[in-house]
Amino acid sequence: MLSVATERVSRHAARGRRAYTVPMAVKHLIFALSLPAFVAVVTEAAMDITADIPKFTGPILNVTVPVGREAVLECGVDNLSNFKVAWLRVDTQTILTIHSHVITKNHRIAVTHSEHRTWYLHIRDVRESDRGWYMCQINTDPMKSQIGYLDVVVPPDILDYPTSTDMVVREGSNVSLRCAATGSPEPTIAWRREGGEAIPLGNGQEVPSIDGTTFNISKVNRLHMGPYLCIASNGVPPSVSKRIMLRVHFPPMIWIQNQLVGAMEGQQITLECHSEAYPRSINYWTMDDGNIISEGAKYEPVLVDNAYKVHMKLTIRSVSFADYGSYKCVAKNSLGETDGTIKLYHIPSPSTQKTTTSTTAAPINLSLEKVDTSKQRSRPKEPAPDLGTNEIFDPETTKERDLRLRSNPSETSQDHNIHDSFFFSSAMGLWARWLWLVAVVVIFT
Repeated sequence: MLSVATERVSRHAARGRRAYTVPMAVKHLIFALSLPAFVAVVTEAAMDITADIPKFTGPILNVTVPVGREAVLECGVDNLSNFKVAWLRVDTQTILTIHSHVITKNHRIAVTHSEHRTWYLHIRDVRESDRGWYMCQINTDPMKSQIGYLDVVVPPDILDYPTSTDMVVREGSNVSLRCAATGSPEPTIAWRREGGEAIPLGNGQEVPSIDGTTFNISKVNRLHMGPYLCIASNGVPPSVSKRIMLRVHFPPMIWIQNQLVGAMEGQQITLECHSEAYPRSINYWTMDDGNIISEGAKYEPVLVDNAYKVHMKLTIRSVSFADYGSYKCVAKNSLGETDGTIKLYHIPSPSTQKTTTSTTAAPINLSLEKVDTSKQRSRPKEPAPDLGTNEIFDPETTKERDLRLRSNPSETSQDHNIHDSFFFSSAMGLWARWLWLVAVVVIFT
């Protein structure tokens, strides 16, 4: 507008009219009126230029993939127009792709796009070496770019060389089991028993597992023996494990629950021993004279193995008198030998009656003739009766015998027993026996 006003003043001067000078106030007024229009024109032109420049629609998201898989990085661009997009490896400053063309010679790299708005960088069969920063770049002036991170995770892998193998140790020694593994992130190591049993500690406690690359056992014993698993995990499947067998050597030991066993004749009886040894022991039974008992019609030895434990059984069929005595269970291995003794004793059969003193006289099956008591007193003394028969003794003889037995208790036990079994008891006294004799005579006369 300022230029239009100046041009009009020049035309008037050319027509010969009288020239005049524009006052300063008018000039200021004209500048003030023309400034907003000028700013609007400049702003509009700048907006037109800015509208043609491409821009990113969002940041590149970081990507995490397991090794061996395919990684895809995404870059969104708006209003790309005639500009081009390129992918670069930041740490090596390597140009990977420009627009739709792959520049690198790496055959695992590819590029795709969606209507020139979203650009994808593909990395097939990802390796650990692909881990790092990647750049998406637009060739504007100045250049526009943004970066994203590719993380490659690796499942754990147990290393054979630093990791312990199967071990054989003596009981009471110290043991260290080691397990080393690689992976990304770094794996953690846990120790467990293969069967899930608790692991005994030195303080008497038990735990289901132990963490750490090294598993130390102080004063190892037979309870520690068995297979262990070294398990490595880092959150990337699959977790891996290695089996390590721990063998503890110790000499044989024997436990006997019942060292005295009773049996009746004709009964079947089983003797039992428990032994522990490793290496596994040789187990057998012997008689008291040292002869080894072999299986047959009379004896049946049985061994039940369970790891380092052996349950020994010896079955004796129809026990006879000759079978009573001592039996030995023997266990031996390369580290030593031991044995245990079981004594088999006789138990009387329930059908056997014990000899006891009875208060009832045994029935007398005698055929007696009438006895003349008057003549009986005058009969001379007869020799001692035959104690093996049921006979009524002469009273005088009986009295004399009783007095003799009382004065000499060490009289032969055979006579004493027979006498006591015929009469009620020697404690009844002489008069009780006289009364009994008279009663018998009266009954049979």
